[in-house]
Amino acid sequence: MAWNFYIYYRIDPPQAAAAEPQVRALLAEVKKTTGVDGRLMKKRDEPHLWMEVYEGVADDAAFDFALADAVGRLGVMRYLVAGSGRHTECFSD
Repeated sequence: MAWNFYIYYRIDPPQAAAAEPQVRALLAEVKKTTGVDGRLMKKRDEPHLWMEVYEGVADDAAFDFALADAVGRLGVMRYLVAGSGRHTECFSD
């Protein structure tokens, strides 16, 4: 069974310009290590609510590990609103 990962979080507005290249680097790193091509989305009328979408993940445990590792190495958490975090939802077809 393949899983679709939806990861959403709030970017600290003053950090948005610096955050975007890092999140795009995260997407590239995840693709390199897992083969899963992700995309970044921003909510309409709430531009600092971002979502990463990764579809067709066959090995969810390995993907979780690779994603967490890349998030840590790239320091993505430093761009989030203080006290907030990344929220992950997984769905299958």
